[in-house]
Amino acid sequence: MRPDRKVRPLRFTRMSPSLLQGKTALVTGAAGGIGRVIAVELARRGCDVAVNDYKDSDGAEQTAEQVRALGRRSLVAMGSVGVAKDVDAIFGAVFQAFGRLHIHVNNAGVQTWKPLLELREEEWDRVLDTNLKGTFLCTQRAGRHMKEHGGGRIINIGSGCNKVAFPNLVDYTASRGGIEMFTKVAAAELGRYGVTVNCVAPGAIETARTKLEMPDYAGTWGSLTPVGRVGRPLDVASAICYFASDETEFITGQTLFVDGGLFARGPWPHAE
Repeated sequence: MRPDRKVRPLRFTRMSPSLLQGKTALVTGAAGGIGRVIAVELARRGCDVAVNDYKDSDGAEQTAEQVRALGRRSLVAMGSVGVAKDVDAIFGAVFQAFGRLHIHVNNAGVQTWKPLLELREEEWDRVLDTNLKGTFLCTQRAGRHMKEHGGGRIINIGSGCNKVAFPNLVDYTASRGGIEMFTKVAAAELGRYGVTVNCVAPGAIETARTKLEMPDYAGTWGSLTPVGRVGRPLDVASAICYFASDETEFITGQTLFVDGGLFARGPWPHAE
């Protein structure tokens, strides 16, 4: 290539909203942040969306209102994904309202920022119960329903710590790593029923919460990311919608890292 020749950037067209038209979805932990963006993007592309959260009922209702503003149906189903009776109530409300669930997104998650040697047992239990046990309970309920109704899509949320260790996040890292292997086993078992199970693993995504982690979150992580910017919640939501579509019926058991190449590049000297 001649040195003076300019490379024209590729342009991609977003998935047509009609590809998810008439589908129904449940998104856990959707009162705000990435979960809210996932719920609203699924609605924009044609889904009726059930919104779950544990404590923030006002935030969950705000998400539901944004879904309804797009002309789609929505309901709020509050409850803890780590408690079996709550999960039964959540799915019961969804089935009663929608009749059929096509897409389930295991987004609910919590973390504890603390060194391994200082982590308390109850903190470990809280994170594993919500992130890993919650994914198990919800996948089981969704999977049973989808088996009886001809298939469906289950998408789990992982993390960059699926690939690399995150110091001071031992419980969170253990839960997300467990989710990746759980995704593979669930995919192997449920594929015969037309149910795909995949994992979306975000990298450094700028949200209201992550911006509190450091003074210049976007600048710090953007400079480390090969594509030159920090991630946005819509980047994650777009990956969720990809796995939710009928076009991915032959893709299952996979983890898609939405990280701008951040965790694909090792900490090599002279990386530029």
